[in-house]
Amino acid sequence: MAYKILLVEDEKRMQEIIKDYFEIKECEVVCANDGIEALEVMESESFDLVLLDIMMPKLDGFSVCERIRKEKLEGSLNSSDIPIIFITAKSDEDDNLYGYKLGADDYITKPFSLKVLYAKCISLIKRSKGIMLEDKLYADEICLECKTHRVYVDNEEISLPKMEYDLLYYFIVNKNRIIEREQLLIKFWGYDFDGNDRVLDTHIKKLRRALGESAHHLHTIIKVGYKFEVRKDEN
Repeated sequence: MAYKILLVEDEKRMQEIIKDYFEIKECEVVCANDGIEALEVMESESFDLVLLDIMMPKLDGFSVCERIRKEKLEGSLNSSDIPIIFITAKSDEDDNLYGYKLGADDYITKPFSLKVLYAKCISLIKRSKGIMLEDKLYADEICLECKTHRVYVDNEEISLPKMEYDLLYYFIVNKNRIIEREQLLIKFWGYDFDGNDRVLDTHIKKLRRALGESAHHLHTIIKVGYKFEVRKDEN
């Protein structure tokens, strides 16, 4: 399957290298030279993923990421949920954490392997689209039927309200990864959410209660967020 990727990078040589490699892999790559141009392109075209340099003229990558997560751009369906990978020459932990806070999904630091970058992109796109075997998601004994929104634990169906289902789906497609609380609040309640963040705790408790013994997969990472751990990673 061919995917469409927006590459936001002001270095022409880097643009050419990434674009050539991805197009060999049958991906379509559209290039933007700065943050302003990237947002303009997203007003008229839809993409499966954004590769976003941080240090750029006119509008930096952090600002572009913030705008994407904050606004559903007119031309891009569900643009606020599009996977975003930062390409950066910086490896500072504070910068990485700030990017995750804004809603970035991953980082890759220059210099990098094109093979690794491509693998990261395809993995993120598939997770975001829920592309799994027979339209089902598996996490050890848990199975989600994506089309019907049915959930099974040890082959027994359990009932989940929409928000708890959506949370479980998001945890499973991001299994074995730490997800910050702020990421979840932005994802499900919006960037400008100014309510009590305990609303997330309430839904997490409901999800754990519904999962019963299988709630052991969902770990609280103190002062950070959550991690949904599984033994078998079939993705």
